[in-house]
Amino acid sequence: MSSAKPSLELLRSLTEEHVLRALMDHRRLTRAEIAALTGISKPTISEGVRRLVDMGLVVDTGERSTGRGRAGSYHALSPECGTALVVSITPRGVTAESVDPFGAVVASSDVPLDRGAGAYAVTRALMTALEHVEAAEKASRTRSGGVRRRVAVVSAADPVDRGTGRLVHLPDAPFLVGDLDPRSLLAATVDGPVFVDNDVNWAARAEQAAGAGGAVEGSSDFVYLYLDEGLGCAVVSDGEVRRGHSGLAGEIAHLVTEGQHGRASRLTEVFAQLDLRRSGSTAIDVDRLRRRVADAPRGDATLAALGVAVSGVLEAVIALADPEVVVVGGGWGREEAFVDELRRRSAGLPRQVPVVPAVIDDEPQLAGARAAALAQLREIVVGTARRPPSA
Repeated sequence: MSSAKPSLELLRSLTEEHVLRALMDHRRLTRAEIAALTGISKPTISEGVRRLVDMGLVVDTGERSTGRGRAGSYHALSPECGTALVVSITPRGVTAESVDPFGAVVASSDVPLDRGAGAYAVTRALMTALEHVEAAEKASRTRSGGVRRRVAVVSAADPVDRGTGRLVHLPDAPFLVGDLDPRSLLAATVDGPVFVDNDVNWAARAEQAAGAGGAVEGSSDFVYLYLDEGLGCAVVSDGEVRRGHSGLAGEIAHLVTEGQHGRASRLTEVFAQLDLRRSGSTAIDVDRLRRRVADAPRGDATLAALGVAVSGVLEAVIALADPEVVVVGGGWGREEAFVDELRRRSAGLPRQVPVVPAVIDDEPQLAGARAAALAQLREIVVGTARRPPSA
């Protein structure tokens, strides 16, 4: 039985994809260099480059190679490939970035927020950040016309409805933004999809790319505990973040655990019992907590209470998710004294799993969202080349 041969269109599409991905990784290349990198013949690469130039996805930079041999023209991705928008919404402020297909941040803006900012204030901060990004793009751009924004990825420090992308307010949530709808707010500035997820899930994806706390290289099954002003958990199973039916998986703040004096308490209430909340808020006072546990000796009352409460939550999470490793991140979750206490407490659990501090401590949610935006942008650019000429 003879096997079907790939069509000419498929072969052309594959060649164009190889050319685009090579240029994404190396910024500018001659056709001979692309052929050497991809293992595809020079005539085939030359024809693929010509088609991509005709499509407006690749441009001749006007530069010529030097040295021995015949000089070649350098080619690069066209500015028409567009950019990706990355947004991070936290209690401290809104960050917006424009990322190109090479992964470079070409423009960014940070707009601070006051404590207790609501949906209106967050919306204004988001619009201001976008204006600043657009102004920076225009100032650095030498060509006329606008930047084509192909995709947006949003990280929000609140639960996110999986179906609508709207933010969800849960009882006692410290960040009160109501039902903010990032998809609708960004629809006019992005001509592609808008992906929205909560900050803990994006942080877990960044940690996964970094090797899941360094304990298990490339672990595909781990739990990421995010302990900061708010409390969150991401479950990564078979390499995927499990979001749940409505997107609210991992909301651990209301899990029942052991509070002070052995009383059954919801995790979020333990911090009220320990006087570790910000005044007039359910948000954890991270600075106060870190001061109380940073140099605390073993047996310290606050450290012990935190270890008991979080290990109780961890026991439930391990029983349900069966992770290979537990990664602890967040503003106070990575504190050495706390991680040691949590390890000591979790050693007595029925099922023991290694507990390690997160590798990424500087805005992990932004790192995860940025990586996702880059991957999506590249797929969109490659997908554009796959479309028939009439599309």
